[in-house]
Amino acid sequence: MNMWNMTPNKLKGLRRLLIFHGFITLAAAIVLTVAPGVIPGVVGIHLGLNAYLIAYLLAGAEFGFAVLSFGGSRLVDPRALRLVAWSCIAFHTSSGVLELYAYAQGTNVLVLGNVAARVVIVALFAYLSRGGPR
Repeated sequence: MNMWNMTPNKLKGLRRLLIFHGFITLAAAIVLTVAPGVIPGVVGIHLGLNAYLIAYLLAGAEFGFAVLSFGGSRLVDPRALRLVAWSCIAFHTSSGVLELYAYAQGTNVLVLGNVAARVVIVALFAYLSRGGPR
């Protein structure tokens, strides 16, 4: 088995994770589009009408990651699957770091729950996208 191959269990697990991720990101995109202030409001951030553009831009990224996740779940090439997984890792890691930065600047402590969720999803993507024994 070369370094690009993943075990059948990891391939199956990664595909399932991508489907789950697709549904979660799609739900977030819909909420950010229909009710832009709801998700930020959970952590005490109140958006005025003129700030809805920020939520809409994030919704656009979430729609994109939903499509990437659903599409990636159907890939058979382990290298392509790994690229999808690492794209999700980059998004969630950078978002988590930025959320920590926002917390350091005074955002509500509830944002740390989202950071914890991102740590879990990053760990799952990293584990499941690793190659098999060399």
